[in-house]
Amino acid sequence: MANIARREDGRWRARYRDNAGKEHARHFGRKTDAQRWLDEVTATVVTGMYVDPKAGRVTLSAFYAAWAARQVWAPGTELAMSLAVRTATFTDVELRLLRRSHVESWVKQMTAAGLAPGTVHTRVQNVRAVLRGAVRDRVIAADPSDGVTLPRRRRREHAMSIPTPPQVGALLGAADERFAAFIAICAFGGLRLGEAAALQVGDVDFLRRRLVVSRQVQRGPGGSVDLRAPKHGSERTIVVPDRLLTLLAGHVEQHLATGGPERWLFPTPTGTPPHQNTVGHQWRKATSATGLTGLRLHDLRHFFASGLIASGCDVVTVQRALGHASATTTLNTYGHLWPDAEDRTRAATEGLMAASLDNLADYLRTERRPQAAALRL
Repeated sequence: MANIARREDGRWRARYRDNAGKEHARHFGRKTDAQRWLDEVTATVVTGMYVDPKAGRVTLSAFYAAWAARQVWAPGTELAMSLAVRTATFTDVELRLLRRSHVESWVKQMTAAGLAPGTVHTRVQNVRAVLRGAVRDRVIAADPSDGVTLPRRRRREHAMSIPTPPQVGALLGAADERFAAFIAICAFGGLRLGEAAALQVGDVDFLRRRLVVSRQVQRGPGGSVDLRAPKHGSERTIVVPDRLLTLLAGHVEQHLATGGPERWLFPTPTGTPPHQNTVGHQWRKATSATGLTGLRLHDLRHFFASGLIASGCDVVTVQRALGHASATTTLNTYGHLWPDAEDRTRAATEGLMAASLDNLADYLRTERRPQAAALRL
């Protein structure tokens, strides 16, 4: 319900009631301006974009506190989201007053402070999730972060470090005896750090030559160890080559002689599974001994993926082996490692040339014609 009425002072009063029955009014010097305002409000109602003009008076930090309490997050996600919101330079700005310029200034400040482009992207995306939640709750009409230019990230093929087989062999030889099997699991099974740390002896099926990934380790408050489901629900069964099984069998026999299948495959001296700090210490010792100080443990996962791709495995096979949520994730991460159209065309042409020149060589040997000899390449 909306109407326009002229007041005694000559100004025009436009008013309407929203879906909740609440009345809103504004005063204008001209009737055409009052009508235009009502038309704009009506359009937002019709298109489902209507927002109560007073709804956005809550600050970003206050809205986040209420919004975050309703979200179903893993602990790591909650920490990342809270960090992003805390570091935003406009946490105390009312959402109705928030502009694109606020977000742009924040991005500029993070970039000037030397934060990596990937970090800037992650923080902006996390805050953007909050702002989009405000849009869906009809607190604000539009997301002010939409379209903000972010720093350019390095292309995956340039940012990704993939160790060579000799480097992986050197790491296995330099690592502490107990840690060598951990490196092997990551390099030849493609496990994430937390997944490898959470393995139990019973997860290795020596008879069927398989390995089950059903949990991961995360470091909890105060250095405690938390066990959770694998990232993005990536529980999976991995086929294991015989040489890796032999290595794991030797590890179990030498270091885990007693106990049942629930024993941790890589226990710490206190009997708990290792976490990021424990593994990181052993990894730095191994890389330092081999001079590969720029290498990360996660690069062994890239090593595993690149080996599957080089062997001709398709996208779905690699996706399942790595535990990616979708084939799109696999392609976005490793698409540059698959042969492209040029590679396939080049290989096909090589085959054509080989067949043609081999036939020519046979022809020259058998016919020995002078005109054929002139075609020798």
